[in-house]
Amino acid sequence: MSLTNDYLERGKRRIPGLTQLLSKRPDQFAPGLWPTYFSKARGTEVWDLDGRRYIDMSISGIGANILGYCDPEVDAAVMQCVQSGNSSSLNAPEDVELAELLCELHPWAEKVRFTRTGGEALTVAVRVVRAATGRDRIAFCGYHGWHDWYLAANLTGDESLTEHLLPGLSPLGVPKGLHGTALPFRYNKLEELRAIFDRYPGEIAAVVMEPLRNEMPEPGFLKQVKALAKAAGAVLVFDEVSAGFRLNTGGSHKLLGVEPDVAVFAKAMSNGYPMAAIIGLAGVMDAVERTFISSTYWTDRIGPVAALATIRKHQRDNVSAHLGQIGKAVQTVWADAAASTGLDIHVYGIHPMSHFGFDGPDAQAMMTFYVQEMLKHGFLASNRFYANFAQQQEHVDQFGQATRAVFEKLATLSRQGPLGPHLTGGVSRPGFHRLN
Repeated sequence: MSLTNDYLERGKRRIPGLTQLLSKRPDQFAPGLWPTYFSKARGTEVWDLDGRRYIDMSISGIGANILGYCDPEVDAAVMQCVQSGNSSSLNAPEDVELAELLCELHPWAEKVRFTRTGGEALTVAVRVVRAATGRDRIAFCGYHGWHDWYLAANLTGDESLTEHLLPGLSPLGVPKGLHGTALPFRYNKLEELRAIFDRYPGEIAAVVMEPLRNEMPEPGFLKQVKALAKAAGAVLVFDEVSAGFRLNTGGSHKLLGVEPDVAVFAKAMSNGYPMAAIIGLAGVMDAVERTFISSTYWTDRIGPVAALATIRKHQRDNVSAHLGQIGKAVQTVWADAAASTGLDIHVYGIHPMSHFGFDGPDAQAMMTFYVQEMLKHGFLASNRFYANFAQQQEHVDQFGQATRAVFEKLATLSRQGPLGPHLTGGVSRPGFHRLN
């Protein structure tokens, strides 16, 4: 047995769900073949436990490693931090520097708090807006993590999160007393948000939403959302955990022309080191002093140091422009390969966060086959592509050659019959589904 498979079996015995992150479960890619564990990663290359090398043209650490793996500038800053002490009884001065930098990038914001993950940062934001408004109900759109405030939407029993996260997602373990406190509306569906305000006048603490994800907002949509929230006395919270630092240095809302009351960042802001931030207006953020929000590991030094190094390089080297170019090139690879082989696919998403899917009843088997065969060509590839700064045109060219070869093989086999016999480990299980 290979070392990779050995760890896989050991992990299954000891870790419920196998991994700590749903998006890294191997059964979402190619069961029995996806390498699951890594020994090292550098730039856009990943090595598994058996020494096999892959070029990562898929999820780039689920979008966290925006500069690429093991970025020398960020890692040098972190190593210096480690050598001088990551934690003590005192606070890290980098907290202040990072707070100032985030407010400099977002002049509307006045105060900042830090956590270390996106999900908990959104939970802090929700606690703060509830404290600031004295209200309990949250209107939301999109995906915002695993915490109780969010999963409470499914306590209604009508699978309210189906079009925001996973169909059939269970709220088991979420207190039933939270029933009716999380109210979903769909992206670009202003009438659904308006109906929430009409149904619960004076009860909505905040509107929590991703300003964009897979599509741009319709003209005026975000401005009207902000107007509705303001008229109702609710706080507007933008979740920039995924979109932030993809299209510019900072939040995507800067390009969309709408300033929220609160914005939340994580993932790309620190290139794989745990770090998250909640920024906002003083009138809202000062509610932190009237509730209780505190954690020992939110005071470590590595997170702020990594974020400062990442953001400064991002700004200096115009990283977002490179991400857009690479993402656009990858979307072109998918589209051209499909056109030349006669396969039906749909390509969508903003360029730095690109997606594609096969069309037809055998779509999931086709995607599994694609992932399986791309592994043979030395690529981590899937239906998702998060661009990073280490990916260059030469990687895209190699990726394009492999994709065309796999699409050609896939087109031939699809015409001959079901793909099941050609899948080594069976059909993969789909992961996240989102409409916005």
